[in-house]
Amino acid sequence: MSLDLASVTVMTALVVNVSGILFILETFLRRDEGAGRIWSVGFLSGMLTTLAYMVWARSEDGWWAIAVGNAAFVAATGCMWLGCRRFNGRPMIWPSLLVTGAVAAAALAVTVEGRQGGDWAGALWMFIALVVFAGAGAAECLRGALRESRTAWVLGAVLGVQSLYYVVRTTVFVMAGPGSELFESVFGTLSTSFLTVTLTIVAVVVTSVLRATRAPVRGYLRRSAESAADIGGAAEFGAGLARLCQRAATRSETVAVIAVRVEDLEQISTAFGSEVAAALGEAARAGVRTHAPTNAMVAEDGVTGLLVAVAMPSAHEARHHAAAIYRGLFDDLGRVGGGVIPVVGVGVALSQSGDDEPEGLMRAAREAAGRAARHVETSVLMGDAP
Repeated sequence: MSLDLASVTVMTALVVNVSGILFILETFLRRDEGAGRIWSVGFLSGMLTTLAYMVWARSEDGWWAIAVGNAAFVAATGCMWLGCRRFNGRPMIWPSLLVTGAVAAAALAVTVEGRQGGDWAGALWMFIALVVFAGAGAAECLRGALRESRTAWVLGAVLGVQSLYYVVRTTVFVMAGPGSELFESVFGTLSTSFLTVTLTIVAVVVTSVLRATRAPVRGYLRRSAESAADIGGAAEFGAGLARLCQRAATRSETVAVIAVRVEDLEQISTAFGSEVAAALGEAARAGVRTHAPTNAMVAEDGVTGLLVAVAMPSAHEARHHAAAIYRGLFDDLGRVGGGVIPVVGVGVALSQSGDDEPEGLMRAAREAAGRAARHVETSVLMGDAP
């Protein structure tokens, strides 16, 4: 059976667009911490890529579609990397600028060559960007919170395969040229389309699973007015933590960031109903505020976690307060859920000097809380120094 370029392009567009639409629709049904939204932009860019290449395949004067497709392809892979960084709670400013610059460069490379560039105009710039961003995304899956999830290893494998494929494809493109028999038979548009379909299907399943662990379905984790009054948002908490670290540094005091993660609320909602999950979610918020020190800052950390920041005289005292939060929260959840208790993990990160970054403290506390939630024998874990 022989397949022409137009048919394969339509098939690829169908798979990528259906997968992307499903992922994006699911994003609207969930409260997301950010990684899912960035991955949605990536799938949306992938959809634009396939549509642009369809125009190119069916148009005799569609060189501009190559510029759009190449830029969107770079954006799609770059957003996969950025989503992984956001999932791990890592800085986003310079990587976002890097991806934006690469997208603009991919479009500009085609525009400069114009109609005379042919079907492979600007391809080398696009290949290099795909190698870098896919490789960076694979590496990101092996660190931080993603490293603790075996599902993320699959996403890392997908991005690693993509990076390796484009390393070899770029090498053959440069050494033998796009018109060579080797390139057309092994690394041409047809074989690349089949690889894209396979990787897209795997990627949408894996990212959906990862997003589900952080962003339960809307409806059963709404805050009451009482808890909202004492629990701040992420931006407010970050700014307050920065000021607290500065004040503590001048007095040689230690700042403790305590992360509390409540897992399995979505599974509880499915098994026992959204009312039970909602009651447990509200009890978790109220419990952390109740059992945290009176002068502590408390803020939401996504939809399944909370953050506590407070100055502590010692590491021992910080662990003591974290254990008190865990015990009090466990008792509160037991009374509310009627025997249905979600998994709770508590992590603690301590400032080491006046140079400590709030993002680093929060990231270390989150990672420790995630490890604690996955190990039933430990309820409270100390995070590594940021």
